[in-house]
Amino acid sequence: MRGRRFFFIAYLFIFFMRIEIACARDQIQISGSSTIFPYAKIVAEAFGEAYHSYKIPVIETGGSGAGFQEFCRGIGSNTIDIVNASRPIKPGERQSCFQNGVKDIREFRIGYDGIIFSTNINGPDWNLRSEDIYNALGAYVVMNGHLQANFIKSWNEINPHLPPWAITVYVPGEKHGTREVFEEKLMLDGCHTSGAFDALKASGLDDKAVDVACRSLRKDGKAVEIDSDYSETFSRLVSNKTSMGILSLAYYENNADRLKVASINAIVPSEVTISEGRYLLSRPLFFYVKGAHLSMIPGLKEYIEFFLSDQMIGPDGPLVAYGLVPASDNERELQRTLLKKK
Repeated sequence: MRGRRFFFIAYLFIFFMRIEIACARDQIQISGSSTIFPYAKIVAEAFGEAYHSYKIPVIETGGSGAGFQEFCRGIGSNTIDIVNASRPIKPGERQSCFQNGVKDIREFRIGYDGIIFSTNINGPDWNLRSEDIYNALGAYVVMNGHLQANFIKSWNEINPHLPPWAITVYVPGEKHGTREVFEEKLMLDGCHTSGAFDALKASGLDDKAVDVACRSLRKDGKAVEIDSDYSETFSRLVSNKTSMGILSLAYYENNADRLKVASINAIVPSEVTISEGRYLLSRPLFFYVKGAHLSMIPGLKEYIEFFLSDQMIGPDGPLVAYGLVPASDNERELQRTLLKKK
């Protein structure tokens, strides 16, 4: 008897929760990556023009990490429907979602992008190696065969072929997916190629501690963390003409009249080098959807279909025109198939 009562109460809870979601909100709520924000904004505005019966989605930004934290708060009208992400969801985030009732998580890949190092357009050309960037920004470096805290002041101290600029690099804050990809793909690579990885291991650190040390940035003001979006980095690059900043390729291309891009390991970031995987800092871009909200939030399924259409993410669509590197025909069709299967 007690078991039946429990299931009846659980049924009523789910029933009224569905009613609450359906009735309390008729507008899609989205948060997450600042990299994907301009793409999502383009889609949302076009969606509003194409579907007059639905309101234009509300999109907020603040970084992939902060977006996943909001996304995993639970199910209901007081939680977001979609998180935009410039990197895949982490196992810990997926577990947090699951613990809060967000168990049906749909992942969709919209295309590709590159993380680039940019300077003021009036500066010299730059060809950076992974170890150059690590030695400029890493907390621990190898100098004269010895591991030490990083006190290097200028780029030409690291590599005589680089300009004699004082090191100032604007780096995305830790809540941004761009920062995480930068650490995983470039800082770890540079840590290995510079010799710091072996020196850290030789010092007696375990693998986890070495990984943390390789990702760690110096704290003496040479690596300046930017918690807001790319516009803040852009404004600093324009005002400080001997500084460098980390941006997305799309943001650079939309401001190429005022910025210059550096090559990494002799590869210039472009649509071709990113799509072919030759550029080190290429990455896929995603958005994640709560499956439980698909039948509850008006227009959510239609918005996803619209976003994944070739009208939006195809080679001739507005997102590619803005700077998105398109996925292949097969990849794009696979994303649409995934939506239909569930």
